[in-house]
Amino acid sequence: MSGKPVKAPKHIPHRTCVGCRTVLSKRSLVRLVRRPEGVQVDSTGKLTGRGAYLHNRRSCWEKGLKGLLAHALKTTLTTEDTQRLRQFMQTLPEDEEDTGE
Repeated sequence: MSGKPVKAPKHIPHRTCVGCRTVLSKRSLVRLVRRPEGVQVDSTGKLTGRGAYLHNRRSCWEKGLKGLLAHALKTTLTTEDTQRLRQFMQTLPEDEEDTGE
């Protein structure tokens, strides 16, 4: 057997959506991070602080904002945090009908 060695597939990190508990690749979820100035969306995925992940689906955000997100981040969401996150949630697409996947 000659030739180049076979490369192992690149590791793709996975995370769990706080809202629906589905495990997906890290890049397909939205990261939220607890910072001293409050909870915020981490579009770069590189901010320091405790993080949690949500789908870009409004139903997951609704569940998350009802308490699951605060529990995952080990904090209490302030009124300002909730308003900021709800504004971001409004930019997300409406949930699609369940396709039975």
